[in-house]
Amino acid sequence: MVFKSNKREEKAEKRALPIVLFTVFLDSIGIGILIPLLPQMLYKIFLPAGYSYHTAYILLGWLTGMYALMQFVSTPILGQLSDRFGRKRVLGLSLFSTALGYALLALGIMTKNIPLLFIARAIAGLAGGNISVARAVVADISSVEHRTRNFGLIGAAFGMGFVFGPFVGARMSVPHANFFGLHTPSWFGTATPFWLAVVLGAINIALLIIRLPETNKYRNNARIVWTKSLSNIRRAATSRSLRTILATEFTFWGGFTFFATFLQLQLIQRLRLNTGDLGDFFAYIGICIALAQGAIIPVLAKRFKNHQVVRAGMLLMAGALALQLKVHSTTELLIVGALIASCYSVLMTNVSALVSSSAGPEIQGEVLGIEASVQALGESTPAIIAGYIATIGIDTPNIVGASVVLAGGLLFNLFYRSQRDVLHQSSYAEVQAS
Repeated sequence: MVFKSNKREEKAEKRALPIVLFTVFLDSIGIGILIPLLPQMLYKIFLPAGYSYHTAYILLGWLTGMYALMQFVSTPILGQLSDRFGRKRVLGLSLFSTALGYALLALGIMTKNIPLLFIARAIAGLAGGNISVARAVVADISSVEHRTRNFGLIGAAFGMGFVFGPFVGARMSVPHANFFGLHTPSWFGTATPFWLAVVLGAINIALLIIRLPETNKYRNNARIVWTKSLSNIRRAATSRSLRTILATEFTFWGGFTFFATFLQLQLIQRLRLNTGDLGDFFAYIGICIALAQGAIIPVLAKRFKNHQVVRAGMLLMAGALALQLKVHSTTELLIVGALIASCYSVLMTNVSALVSSSAGPEIQGEVLGIEASVQALGESTPAIIAGYIATIGIDTPNIVGASVVLAGGLLFNLFYRSQRDVLHQSSYAEVQAS
C-alpha cells in the first residue's frame, strides 16, 4: 500500500509541477514584458493625450504601482480561497483573469484608452496573487526529498520569465526591427507582446484543465479574512523579534522600486537607448541575478551568516544605486548594472532566510505570508510615490531609492541583535499574540 501511495504521489508531482512552473513563468513574463515598454506608453499615449510631462510621470507611477498594489491585496486572499475551494479552481480563475488583464491592456494601448490601462493592470495584479496558490500546489505535491528542489524551480521559472519578458517584449513592440537576422513584421507594435501573453495564458489554462489534478486533499471551511494583508502589516510592525528584519526588508524593496520605476526613462535621456536596447539591458540584469544565485550566494553562505551579509549588503546596495547616477556610457552601465543585480540577488535570498530563521517551524507559513505582504507593499507604494517625485527631476527617484536603502542598512546595523531576534520561542509567542 505504501508503494502504491508513493507511486500516486510521484505521478501527481510529475503532472502538476510543469503546469505550476509554467504559471509562474507566465506571471514573470507578463511583468517583464512591460518594463521596456513603459517609455512607449509615455511618449505614444500619455503625452499625445495632452498631459504634461509632470502629469504623465504621475500616471506612469500609478500604472506601475497598480499591479503590485492589487497583488498586495489578493495574495493572501487567493491562498485562503484555495484552502477552502481547491487549488485547481482558484488557479484556473486567476489564469483566466491574467489573460483577460493582458487582453484589456493590449486593447487599451491600441485605442489609447488610459482608464482601460489602469483597469487592465488592476485585474492582472489581482490575478498575480496566484503565486501563493502556486506555492501551495508545490507544497501539496512535493515529497520531503523533493520539496527544496521544487521550490527552487519556482524561483528559477520566475527568473527565466524575467530574462525573456523584457527581451521578447522589446523586440515584439517595434516593427521592422532586426531580430537575429530577421525583420519584425510591419504590424508589430506596443500591444503585440501582450497579445502573446494572452495566447500563452490560454495555453496555460488548457493545460491546467487537462493535466492538473486537484492537490488540496484537506479543504477547510475557515472564514476568509479579506483584510489579511493589512493584518499582516500590523503583525510585522508589532512583532518584536521580526519588526527590525521586516522593516529592513521593506526599505530594501521600497528603495529598489524607487530606483527601478523610472530607470528606463533615465537611460533613454542619458544614454539615448532605444526600446530594443532596454530589453537587452533588463534581460542582462536577469542573467546577472541568476548567475549571482549560482556563483556568489553559495560562497557567501559558507563564510558568513545571513545577518552579516545583510549588514554589508544593504550598504553596498545603497552605494551601487547612487553610483548609477554617475553612469554615462554603455560599459559603465553594464558594470554598475551587474553590481546592482548581484546585490539584489544576495539581499533577496539572505533577508528571506533571516526572516524564516527568526520564526519557529510551527509558524513558518504565517511568517512567510507576512513577509510576502511586506514585499508587495514595498513594491507598490514607492512606485506610486516615484511618479510624483520624478516631477522634480527624472533622477530624483534614484536618489530617494539609494537614500531609503541606506536608511534601511543603518537601521539594521543599529537595531538588529541576532541573539535577541533569532529566538523561535519568542517569535512564536509574539506572532500569535499580535
